[in-house]
Amino acid sequence: MGRILVVDDAAITRTMLRDILEKAGHTVTEAADGNAALAAFRESPVDLAFVDIFMPGKEGLATIKELLEIRPQLPLVAMSAGSTFTDTETLGWARSYGAKFTLAKPLRAETVLDTVRQALGG
Repeated sequence: MGRILVVDDAAITRTMLRDILEKAGHTVTEAADGNAALAAFRESPVDLAFVDIFMPGKEGLATIKELLEIRPQLPLVAMSAGSTFTDTETLGWARSYGAKFTLAKPLRAETVLDTVRQALGG
């Protein structure tokens, strides 16, 4: 199973993703913002990262860019609930920054696990 980093400023989203992923046998590291995510990744690299786009501090697009500078082949899943922009716009930006997968919130367990299978090649 994979080692997965979950980056989201909303504790409820991190907890939900942790529950889904750990029940499926994955190891999960959580970070509440981009700076914490980069520190956690440097300390213990992962196989996959879920990154929220809109966060205070270091936001998701910058976090995606920096994670990929450290490890260019890291599969990334960008997540967004939208804001003043539509999910399509924000998730499109994430793809242009290198996210291979995108998910619109609210997240569904089945969709999360399907994305993990695709991202980890199995």
